[in-house]
Amino acid sequence: MMVVMMASACTTHYTVTGIERTRLLIDKTYDVPATSEVTTLMGKFTPKVNDLMSPVIGEAAMPLEPYKPESPMGNLLPDILVWSGKFYNEKPDFGIYNIGGMRAALAKGKITIGDVFEVAPFENKVCFVTLTGEMVLQLMQQIVSQRGEGVSREVRIVGTKDRKLKSVTISGRPVDPAAKYRIATVDYVAHGNDKLVAFKSATDLHFPTEEEALTREVMIKYVKEMAAKGLPVSSSIEGRIIMEE
Repeated sequence: MMVVMMASACTTHYTVTGIERTRLLIDKTYDVPATSEVTTLMGKFTPKVNDLMSPVIGEAAMPLEPYKPESPMGNLLPDILVWSGKFYNEKPDFGIYNIGGMRAALAKGKITIGDVFEVAPFENKVCFVTLTGEMVLQLMQQIVSQRGEGVSREVRIVGTKDRKLKSVTISGRPVDPAAKYRIATVDYVAHGNDKLVAFKSATDLHFPTEEEALTREVMIKYVKEMAAKGLPVSSSIEGRIIMEE
């Protein structure tokens, strides 16, 4: 609990005069079995939820997991963001997706709508922004400082063992500090969250507002397109992010 005192003058000032805290232990004491009323209530919705989440929309060729510095899921999702640009008249130079926003893995085999919701449960949406090359270099340093994030196939990063950016290329070319780069990402990241503060300098912001722009909806569309082509969803480690030991 924080105690605040207020003084009145021409302006109002607040001063912290003390801080108190308490600790609440969460243990099995709170694991109370559901009452019959709760069970009955939830029973009304369970079949509907199952009907919405159980449809199979495609297949995964291998387990797709998110981890740092580089992972199959960490490669797949930013690739999907770049792929989605065609629906918004955008041609991104590369994509960035925060690993913290990838909340589950996909097992090898059938992919259901529910699986995708578990991977991307938040209300984040795909968006497109522009950064100068100078700010892209800062962004890549911020990614190295955290030992990686999800980057699309156009990106190759090498970081030193003390988390310094050693080199970076976009589509095989060094980053030009004076150039401008179009980036596909999610709105949460575009606001500078997850310590990717370089995004706060972004310009030419394009934030789609429709529900179809939700990252899970974009992912579902991608999986369905792959299935329509008779292809499973796949991703592999390609050396997009290398952290020296």
